Amino acid sequence: MDDPAGRLAPLLARLLAATGTAVPAGAVGRILAWLVAVEGWRRRVDLTAARSDAELVDLLVADAAVLACRLPAAARVVDVGSGAGAPGLPLGLLRPDLALTLAEPRQKRAALLRVALGRLAGPDGPPPARLLGERGQELVRRAERFEVALSRAALPPERWLRLGAALAPEGDVWVLLARQEPPSLQGWRCCTDLRYRWPLTGAERRAACFCSAAAATSPGGP
Repeated sequence: MDDPAGRLAPLLARLLAATGTAVPAGAVGRILAWLVAVEGWRRRVDLTAARSDAELVDLLVADAAVLACRLPAAARVVDVGSGAGAPGLPLGLLRPDLALTLAEPRQKRAALLRVALGRLAGPDGPPPARLLGERGQELVRRAERFEVALSRAALPPERWLRLGAALAPEGDVWVLLARQEPPSLQGWRCCTDLRYRWPLTGAERRAACFCSAAAATSPGGP
């Protein structure tokens, strides 16, 4: 009998150990429950391009594990184009102090995320993230603002950087890449450029964090 949890649990443990990620109590079980749910859903809905269990765990968790220690405490964070929930959902489970919003306009994916968030809600607490079935541009028009904006492959990097800058005009915009060079945007500078490999498959990755040049040089800035 197929046992997705039994297959995925050791891979998740290897990934978290390899990245040295600090894991809050209960987070591993909740991330594993979400992975198992995605594994079941992707047989009916085109959710991921993963071709193996190792690719699935890397694709869904590795970027979040790398970013978890690099976001400000209690920050308001938006993940645009969340798809199956990565990287925002595991990031919210690894960093429960974050005020996390997942923006996913595609109805089937948003519906699956809503189910996942309901299952992951604690017995006495709210879900680990707020879900909006909208595009990032609609959040900008509503004047929603965040301290961190991130996205992976929802838009070409240059377009995402422009949109992220509108969502977090005084904060940080993370552009998650494979190996390509980070984009550029007038008035913004790349303040962090991380190169790393996904632990299970060795895929090369790059995460570039941009901050407003004006914010960086203002009193109290770095």
